[in-house]
Amino acid sequence: MKLSHIDKGNAFDWGKTSGDYAKYRDIYPEKFYQMILSRGLCKDGQKVLDIGTGTGVLPRNMYKYGAEWIGTDISENQIEQAEILAKKENMNIEFYTCPAEEIDYPDNSFDTVTACQCIWYPDHRILAPKLARIIKKGGKFLILYMAWLPFEDEIAGKSEEIILKHNPDWSSSGETRKPMFVPKEYDEFFDVTYREETDVKIPFTRESWHGRMRACRGVAASMSEDVLALWDKEHRKMLEDYPESFEILHYIAMAELTLR
Repeated sequence: MKLSHIDKGNAFDWGKTSGDYAKYRDIYPEKFYQMILSRGLCKDGQKVLDIGTGTGVLPRNMYKYGAEWIGTDISENQIEQAEILAKKENMNIEFYTCPAEEIDYPDNSFDTVTACQCIWYPDHRILAPKLARIIKKGGKFLILYMAWLPFEDEIAGKSEEIILKHNPDWSSSGETRKPMFVPKEYDEFFDVTYREETDVKIPFTRESWHGRMRACRGVAASMSEDVLALWDKEHRKMLEDYPESFEILHYIAMAELTLR
């Protein structure tokens, strides 16, 4: 994938890091899911579509609350991992390889559509009217995000420095707290009816944090094998200065859009 507004237009491929993604990115705390449930969403027989589902982290973790889930993602490798992980837990979730812009469902198919960690990637000129068609009137488009805070968390900050040393075009560094980004294309069809931001501390070991960093877009999804090996060595060396277990400060942001 190449997008002019992401990483200076350099290519990235989530499929290259699907194994790491499946192992290390299922890290949302219970508070994350309770924020969704507190809005009465993704539960009790509701039909939910998760676009950019990756390895199906959101539908798999919320499956127990009773919604009927479908997950789509542009990466075949990501969907393959999602299916493996769901099957292990005997979860009846439909997963499809499909770019968000190409989803095709009948009108009024879904109570809610979710987009977690992926709102920057689709072409919203295409996606916004499509979601307005397939979501039921009064239904929801829920945009979700969680990110570490590198200016407040020492380990996160040093990890970013090492990524930028080896991949200076990575454009997701330097995150600060802010309301969830809502593309302007949705203004024609939806009203923003709720926003929430909150801090959380996520526990890691040296190995799981290293894996989490490897599974980010700026590392294994975009680095060459030679550069990745250099990053791996330097990042592991940096982590030797810290305890075996630690917490990383993150913030969660959510925006609930309601279809008029």
